[in-house]
Amino acid sequence: MKLVPLGDKVVLKQLEAEETTKGGIILAVQSQEKPQEAVVIAVGDGKVDGKEIVMSVSEGDTVVYSKYAGNEFKLGEEEYILCKMSDILAKVE
Repeated sequence: MKLVPLGDKVVLKQLEAEETTKGGIILAVQSQEKPQEAVVIAVGDGKVDGKEIVMSVSEGDTVVYSKYAGNEFKLGEEEYILCKMSDILAKVE
């Protein structure tokens, strides 16, 4: 099954939360903060209401996105986030 986002939408797969702090303290699952980094799984064509929007990310890019961006959904056993291109703040290089 392949995800194909429409318009200015991007499908992201969130990176795993850190299980230990930099100091070596192991965090309980409830204490782990959700990372705002994700890998781009699929990118829409950038067309919205007849206007072209620049899609500045591509599949495989690692990005930082807004904390409350998009909608989370599950497809099979995998969890994804569907958000707008404008919710992506930066690429990680």
